Amino acid sequence: MHYTATCRDQRGATKTVELKAASLVKARRMLQRRQLIPLTIQTLPERPPSAGWTFTIQRPPSRRERAVWASKLSALVGAGVPIVRGLDLVAEQQRSPLFKRALASVSLDVRQGDSLGEAMKRWPRVFDAMTVAMVMAGEAAGVMDEVLAHLAMVLESNAKLENQLQQAIAYPLMILVMAVGAFLGMTIFLIPTFAGIFAELGAELPLFTQVMVNLSHWLRSPWAVGALVMVLLAFGGLSMARNTPRGRRHWDEWTLALAVFGDLLRKTTTAQFCHTLACLTRAGVPILSALEIARAVIRNQVIDRAVVQAQHRVEEGELLSIALGSQDVLPHTAITMMAIGEETGQLPTMLAKTADFYGAEVTTTLKTLTAMVEPMMILVVGGIVGSILMAMYLPMLSVFDQIQ
Repeated sequence: MHYTATCRDQRGATKTVELKAASLVKARRMLQRRQLIPLTIQTLPERPPSAGWTFTIQRPPSRRERAVWASKLSALVGAGVPIVRGLDLVAEQQRSPLFKRALASVSLDVRQGDSLGEAMKRWPRVFDAMTVAMVMAGEAAGVMDEVLAHLAMVLESNAKLENQLQQAIAYPLMILVMAVGAFLGMTIFLIPTFAGIFAELGAELPLFTQVMVNLSHWLRSPWAVGALVMVLLAFGGLSMARNTPRGRRHWDEWTLALAVFGDLLRKTTTAQFCHTLACLTRAGVPILSALEIARAVIRNQVIDRAVVQAQHRVEEGELLSIALGSQDVLPHTAITMMAIGEETGQLPTMLAKTADFYGAEVTTTLKTLTAMVEPMMILVVGGIVGSILMAMYLPMLSVFDQIQ
C-alpha cells in the first residue's frame, strides 16, 4: 500500500514523504531507518477504476527518449542533485505515461533503500539490460554521472544510425508506391475515357495506345483481382515464413548477401555493437556479460549467432578479436582495431573509435545512395507519367492528320 507521512527530521524541519509498504508498521520502520520521526501517516486512496472502455497506449520509450533521460539525469547528478530528486525532475518532463510511471516507481523504490539498478530492473519494458548493467556498474564504481553520460551517447548514436537506415529505405519505397499508384489510377480511370472518345471519332489506335487500353481492361477485370489476391497471399506466406526461426535465418543470410544494403547493414550493426560494447566495458562490466548484453542491439541472426559462438570461445580463454575474426561476419578493419585495443590494453577506446569510424561510413554511404536514388526516382516517375501521356496523345495526332 502507499502512504503519505508528515515527519520531522533531525534538524527539526517538517517534511512530507510518500512511501510504499506492506503495512503501517513497516511504514513506520522505514521512516525510522531514514531517521525521520513520523507525526502523521495516512493511507493514500486507491484510484477508482474508470467507467466504460478506456484505451491507453503504453508504448515503451524510444532510444532517443531514453538518451535524453540519461543525459538530463547525468547533468543533474554531476551538479550535485540527489539521485531521487533528479529522478523526480526528469519524470515530470516525460510525455510517455509508461516512462513517467516507471521513473516515479523507481524513485519511490530508491527512497525505500533499493539501489537504482535494482529498481530499474523491475521495469524491463522501459530499461533494457544494457541500461541496467551500466547503471549498476556506475553505482559500484561511484561514477554515476560519467556512466549516464556515456549511456546517453550510445543510445543517441544507435538511434541515429537506425533512423538513417530507415529513412534511406523508406524514401525510395514511398516514391515508388506513389508512382505505381499514379500509374494504376491513370490506367484504370483515365485511359478508358480517352479510349471511348477515340472510338467515337473512329481513330485508329497506335500499337502502344492499344497495349495500354488492353492493360486497362485487364486491370478492371476479375483476373486482376485474382492476381492481386495471389500476390497478397504470397507476401503473407513469405511474412509468416520469415517469422519462423529457419525462415528468419534464411532472410538474414539473404539480406547480408545483398550488394549494397548487405554491406550497409553489416556496417550499421558493427557500429551499434561496438558502441554498446565499448560503453559497457568502460563502465567496468565483465567482457562476457558485456557481450551478452551487447547482443541486444543486433537485429541479424547470422551476426548474432556468430557473436554467441565467439562468446563461448572467449569464455574458454580466447581473445575477443580472434574469436570474432574466426566467425567472418564483422568487417576485417573492426577485428584489426579490436586486436590493437587488446594488445595495448585500451579495448574500450578502440571499440569506441571503431564505432565512430563505421558510423561515419554508414552516414557517407547513405548520403551517396540518397543522391543516386533521387534522380533515378525522378526518371521512374517521369517515365510512368510520360507513358500514360504518350498513350493518350498519340491517337490525337492520328485524328489531326485525318482532319487535315
